[in-house]
Amino acid sequence: MTENKGALAGLKVLDLSRVLGGPYATQILADHGAELIKVEPPTGDEVRTWGPPFKDGAASYFIGVNRNKRGMSLDFRKEEAREILFKLLEDADVLIENLKAGTLEKWGLGYDDILKERFPRLIYCRLTGFGVDGPLGGLPGYDAAIQAFAGLMSINGDPQAGPTKLGTPIVDIGAGMMCLNGILMALYERQTSGLGQCIDVSLFDAGIAMLHPQAPNWFLSGKDPVPMGNGHPNITPYDRFETANGQIFLAVGNNKQFKIFCNELGLDGVAEDSRFLNMSDRNNNREALNEIVREALLKVDGKTFAEHLLKIGVPAGPVLSIPEVMNHPHTIHNKMRVSKDGYEGTGIPIKFSRTPGEVRQGPPVFNGETKTILREHGYSDEDISKLEATGAFPST
Repeated sequence: MTENKGALAGLKVLDLSRVLGGPYATQILADHGAELIKVEPPTGDEVRTWGPPFKDGAASYFIGVNRNKRGMSLDFRKEEAREILFKLLEDADVLIENLKAGTLEKWGLGYDDILKERFPRLIYCRLTGFGVDGPLGGLPGYDAAIQAFAGLMSINGDPQAGPTKLGTPIVDIGAGMMCLNGILMALYERQTSGLGQCIDVSLFDAGIAMLHPQAPNWFLSGKDPVPMGNGHPNITPYDRFETANGQIFLAVGNNKQFKIFCNELGLDGVAEDSRFLNMSDRNNNREALNEIVREALLKVDGKTFAEHLLKIGVPAGPVLSIPEVMNHPHTIHNKMRVSKDGYEGTGIPIKFSRTPGEVRQGPPVFNGETKTILREHGYSDEDISKLEATGAFPST
């Protein structure tokens, strides 16, 4: 049997990105076999310092999105470092960066000016705050600020508390997924055309693209969506509820599920009540229905009832803490908690039948493989010493 090296084995990616969106995308590429060379500035990826907690000098924030990558550092302000990048790109398939728009152009590394002609098969992905042109083009963006600017905060949180950012950096992660999808689509298209292309993803666009169902609701109704706490604007009962021993979440999405749910909770006649017959009826009478459900759920064992509902086809789940999730038997069964040579993290969610992804190593040490990677690309030890003396990369 041929050794599995992952679905993307043979793909070479140069990762000039830092913080979250770009590294999130490239970690998935690396998990599935791509050779990933992370090129950091002389000061390192800033999220190496975003802690505590730390391990071996790196913050958890960095550790969480940089496994399976090799690491080097280059100072692109130096001509010698730029020449090294050109050498690395000679057999590279993908270059991804999320520097401030115009930075690579300033260094003489712009896609349209230089890279497109010199490396016609290269797929170049850039992730910016607002894009490179337009009224806000070239301006910087961070996740929470874009959550506010793109409308996500306006629909999140409790109505009394007002707009609230999501607990997870959803814009960065969503934009990273869009970069990943764009790269894979461009690779597929290159099989026909033989040409690379530029992929442009912005945090602002990604944030707007995730306004579902609120944007479609507004397009159709003209009503400004508002925060609904844990509720859903289009589905009822769809909320967090207290039980006799903890909280559960119900996501009852259709009439069949509603009838089963009512029967299991002992709500005789509720599914046949004219106020609750169809989803539109339930939405129009959500407070009355939620009050009935709240009273009944206070008498049940929450975790047991939620799992029972799942087994009979009604979406529900106990509200678990992160430690509870990470220690849950199903998390372990699905290999969504992994350990490897001192590294511990979340697992690989995309499962392949023949070429599964793999956690092969933890994140790179800063500047740890610069000289090794240079040797692999034809530089002699004498060349490397001369380059080190120019400041093209930090001294080790």
